[in-house]
Amino acid sequence: MTSAVTPVEEADTTSGRQPVLSVRNLVKHFPVRSRGLIRRRIGDVHAVCDISFDLNTHETLGLVGESGCGKTTTGRLLLNLVRATSGQVWYDGKDLTKLSAADMRPLRRDLQIVFQDPFASLDPRMTVNEIIAEPLRIHGRYHGDDDGRKVVRDLLRTVGLNPEHGNRYAHEFSGGQRQRIGVARALALKPKVLILDEPVSALDVSIQAGVINLLEDLQEEFGLSYLFISHDLSVIRHIADHVAVMYLGRIVETARVEQLFRQAAHPYTQALISAIPLPDPRKERTRKRILLQGDVPSPVNPPSGCRFRSRCPKFAGELSEPERQRCINEVPALIDRGEGHRSACHYAEAMKLI
Repeated sequence: MTSAVTPVEEADTTSGRQPVLSVRNLVKHFPVRSRGLIRRRIGDVHAVCDISFDLNTHETLGLVGESGCGKTTTGRLLLNLVRATSGQVWYDGKDLTKLSAADMRPLRRDLQIVFQDPFASLDPRMTVNEIIAEPLRIHGRYHGDDDGRKVVRDLLRTVGLNPEHGNRYAHEFSGGQRQRIGVARALALKPKVLILDEPVSALDVSIQAGVINLLEDLQEEFGLSYLFISHDLSVIRHIADHVAVMYLGRIVETARVEQLFRQAAHPYTQALISAIPLPDPRKERTRKRILLQGDVPSPVNPPSGCRFRSRCPKFAGELSEPERQRCINEVPALIDRGEGHRSACHYAEAMKLI
């Protein structure tokens, strides 16, 4: 069931492109304190635990997993919006985790984020023109003159909105249009990297396709690199070049997107893929489904060894007692299975599910 493979400590890809952003051994723990007048520290939420990956130039890395697995925290760590407990985030020769707020300021032009909720992330007291101009004003690139107003109008056209509607407020737009406004705001400073935190999860399926197509067009036009955070593997398959699957704060599998769907090796990834509905009713009825038992364990007290073992079908029914003890006692390393495909499972086995 196992293969002769070598553990890798650093992320790598086979595309031949250079990383624009490199993450190494990133860790984030949030303190848990008792209630009452004297709030003592009684534990930690293990939100992100020793993850490493590269985001390549002009490519999209999809970061996928269930709610609460640490995806959003990872995105915020990359932008230094949340301070890392340990680890490094390298951009332009600098470790962002070591930079102060003042040192980060000029780099924020290159690193921008689009948030999940397209309404909560827009100030209801500001017009759309003011929302898009705000980052330009903060960085001293907007003075209210004709050139500044032209930049804002051009950004609205770029994301498929009518510049004549720039004097309206966010509540006057649909969800898809509000998300386009958020994208325009993120593009205002001409960034190199966009962190897209569940950018289409709050939208109807019919609207999602339009926003995804817009993001693909913008990437081609401006040479952007995306970290696309999502719980929806169908969306990830459409837009991503590479995929990293997270479970309870750890990356459990990475691969090129089609390689992952063709040869998923980690039991958790296999379960996620098996839940994707197929358009062919005959194939849908006869396909193999992998159902996970139980709930995701608490990140305050995660399982020892393999964090997925409490829900793993292999652990529950296929492994011998010595193999089960290995899962209990030994944290699985992210193992290279060849061609940049890595999985963190002691007994990984490639399986085609679609």
